[in-house]
Amino acid sequence: MRLLHTMLRVGDLDRSIAFYTEVLGMRLLRRQDYPEGRFTLAFVGYGEESTQTVIELTHNWDTAAYDLGNGFGHIAVEVADAAAACDAVRAKGGKVTREAGPMKHGTTVIAFVEDPDGYKIEFIQKSH
Repeated sequence: MRLLHTMLRVGDLDRSIAFYTEVLGMRLLRRQDYPEGRFTLAFVGYGEESTQTVIELTHNWDTAAYDLGNGFGHIAVEVADAAAACDAVRAKGGKVTREAGPMKHGTTVIAFVEDPDGYKIEFIQKSH
């Protein structure tokens, strides 16, 4: 078994694809409209779905926004330098919600940013 994807419901698909591809550097792997169901699925990731876990962005055509609720935590992305990753997100208009620094009660360097729908993405700095 292997983890295939995480699904996020998004209000504006093009805006979300732009964030994940232009700000976080993922690639749009595939996108398909389902007119009968009035939704579109787009898959983004750093590698091919056959070998990597990806994110499924689901856009229901008749829903402009969602309540995030309190059950979902975050998506984690490994980065070489968390501070530099935050700077890059900020330079592209993204929102940094926690600057890079050691995690509480630990030494791992982490940071948090938000996508356009408010989903949290954690940057975890790779240990050298």
